Amino acid sequence: MCELLGMSANVPTDIVFSFTGLMQRGGSTGPHRDGWGIGFYEGRGLRLFQDPSASYESEVAKLVQRYPIKSEVVIGHIRQANVGRVCLANTHPFVREMWGRSWCFAHNGQLADFAPELGFYQPIGDTDSEAAFCDLLNRLRAEFSCAVEVEQMLPTLVQACAAYRRKGVFNCLLSNGDWLFSFCSSKLAHITRRAPFGPAQLTDVDVQVDFQSETTPNDIVTVLATAPLTNNESWNLYQPGEWRLWRAGECIAQGLAD
Repeated sequence: MCELLGMSANVPTDIVFSFTGLMQRGGSTGPHRDGWGIGFYEGRGLRLFQDPSASYESEVAKLVQRYPIKSEVVIGHIRQANVGRVCLANTHPFVREMWGRSWCFAHNGQLADFAPELGFYQPIGDTDSEAAFCDLLNRLRAEFSCAVEVEQMLPTLVQACAAYRRKGVFNCLLSNGDWLFSFCSSKLAHITRRAPFGPAQLTDVDVQVDFQSETTPNDIVTVLATAPLTNNESWNLYQPGEWRLWRAGECIAQGLAD
């Protein structure tokens, strides 16, 4: 299985602390050695870093760790390959343009006998994850002729994710830079940090940060991960089938898929 990392914040925020914890699981404290990637939204722009090597040893990952990029929406992923070769084309997150925005997607899980019909969006690599992403965008494109508010798209998003879940394990993060959609098939967690802020200690490496000195009283930052990244905070665990929509660090919609 792979692991996911996401962030939604109401102010540009760096994710160096959480990324430092996640990268340890890519070959040091975890088996996810088959590549990693992370995308940072900056307005309508998307800054994407990917490497098919283990994040724990990756020089590119070390660069990102030293480079505190500030963003309001982040999607990251470390891979343990199940379907598809270990190569750059199969490295998450995947990105496509739709309706003038960059859509970013990462998936944790495996889908059995998954062969969706080809449409406008087609995979570049050979993973079930990218195939699902393309199929999801094709469904939205078939349902809507132009960009609409995300609330209007939610029924289509949830229905598609529920269908993928019936094919296997489908935990995912999706964004167009304005919002962050999360869906849990088996395992996902989140924590929302707001004032009063306190210290946090990573589980996978001896690193601690005092968010009180790094934030303002108005900051709201939600971090999502496959498994909690800190050992001294209370993370919220998703139920199977649970989905949430995040904007500016707050959950603005949620539900439970059939």
